Amino acid sequence: MELRSKKIVENREDIYWERFGLWHAMGLTKEEFDAPLIGVANCWNEALPGSYHLRELAQRVKDGIRRAGGTPFEFHTIAICDGVAQGHVGMKYVLPSREIIAASVELMVEAHQFDAVVAIATCDKIVPGMLMALGRMNLPSIVLTGGYMLPGNYKGELVLASTITKKYGEVLTGKMSKEDYVKLAHSACPTCGACPGIWTANTMCVMTEALGMSLTGNSTTPAVGARISEMAYNAGKTVMRLLEKDIRPSDIMTREAFENAIMTLMAVGGSTNAVMHLTAIAHELGIEIPIDLFNEFSRRIPTICGMAPTTDKYSMKDLDEAGGLPAVWKEIEDELNLDALTVSGKTVGEIIKEADGIYGGVIRRRSEPFYREGGIAILRGNLAPDGAVVKASAVSESMLTHEGEAKVFDREEDAMEAVMKGRVEEGDVLVIRYEGPKGGPGMREMYDILQVLDGMGLSSSVALVTDGRFSGSNRGGAIGHVSPEAAEGGPIALVRDGDIIRIDIPKRSLHVEISEEEMKERRENWRPPERRLRRGVLRRYQMLALSASKGAGYEF
Repeated sequence: MELRSKKIVENREDIYWERFGLWHAMGLTKEEFDAPLIGVANCWNEALPGSYHLRELAQRVKDGIRRAGGTPFEFHTIAICDGVAQGHVGMKYVLPSREIIAASVELMVEAHQFDAVVAIATCDKIVPGMLMALGRMNLPSIVLTGGYMLPGNYKGELVLASTITKKYGEVLTGKMSKEDYVKLAHSACPTCGACPGIWTANTMCVMTEALGMSLTGNSTTPAVGARISEMAYNAGKTVMRLLEKDIRPSDIMTREAFENAIMTLMAVGGSTNAVMHLTAIAHELGIEIPIDLFNEFSRRIPTICGMAPTTDKYSMKDLDEAGGLPAVWKEIEDELNLDALTVSGKTVGEIIKEADGIYGGVIRRRSEPFYREGGIAILRGNLAPDGAVVKASAVSESMLTHEGEAKVFDREEDAMEAVMKGRVEEGDVLVIRYEGPKGGPGMREMYDILQVLDGMGLSSSVALVTDGRFSGSNRGGAIGHVSPEAAEGGPIALVRDGDIIRIDIPKRSLHVEISEEEMKERRENWRPPERRLRRGVLRRYQMLALSASKGAGYEF
């Protein structure tokens, strides 16, 4: 196998010995220096429960690399906790971090000319950021996703991190005491790892396995215990095999693999954020994923998994015990591209042949789904000409079609204040705008407000439409990613209090009852609010970010 770390020193003894000399300062031997050099991109830190345990897993990855004859070099990238950043200005920085993560991995790997890469990640923006980098560099690579935290339990009921915010709505309405609320908060997150619903973190871990970039079973392995340690060791060994055989991300993350991922997304009822993440990852590989492709598969693939938020009964632990992703694939086998290759060396079809699923609980038969269509739907109409996204499997039957008066807010905080002060009524359609990629900037998640509405019993009667995003844990009539966004003069910028908004999820429609003449007049009088930043990462993101319908990445 040709190693690029050796090619750059051919006929250049000066480069060879200078590189060796600098790394010898760290104790590296010539034998190690002459071996394949493997970058280990880790996102360990002490600010994020999904990354807190990854230092130990990185050691096992490096053990596997050394066992297979390579020399590992671990380096770190940033990792932000969406939950900790929720509900305040910190959330503006979360989505832009995806671009920084991808760039930082690219910078380290390309500057040091590593031969292959193992990316270790668990949570929302880190996993897609790593995949974007791997697709961009196209070196032999594998992803180790770090596993989910074990679910919490309070008074015999499943409790997750999202339960904390949801139950605050019950505190506000007097259904729950403050004392019980505090005890519940202490019970919700018993271990490190990704929050155990099929929220954005676990959705993207599942997408990684569905794309073929992680080992079989990785996405449903818990963050604690022997299995994740063994998975890490095997990931280290596997990257050496990929390097030897010169198997690259472009050989694995093909268009067929992305189609498999989208079908898997529909089947598991995954996060709406996967729409823009998959689009952005594909873009790095020169694959264009039109947003309407999600609708095509949503019509064909029903939601057959019931992890939160589709139901309150199941978590990723249940999916693991029911057979994991291969068991899900077995139910939609006739739709999948079975020849798609995975880092394990097996095809999707070969993995399905070994599947052993338990059906009737967290995984249902295709003929008896949790929701008759895929978990995600793309809506269009005069309010969202370029599309909007809804997690249809988490919408109550009564909200699949809804018509109501708009209550318009130009910031998440203003809408939250209205909810807290009781100014939101059944039937309303909350419109929160100027929260898109450029308008926020940063495209915040409208997480808190939806959780509180749910806790107040309003998620089945109040809709929310925004050019911002939602958490994968949110449920209800929540329609996000409205494109074009308000800051770019999209129709959502022209909506006024009292306008009638019609939502029809089965017909994939999002419409505001404004005539074309009225819309034109409002557009002529519209002026964008002054939100330009003078410096910092948000300014750069505001300048470069694409529309949510195109992945909300940088426009280069």
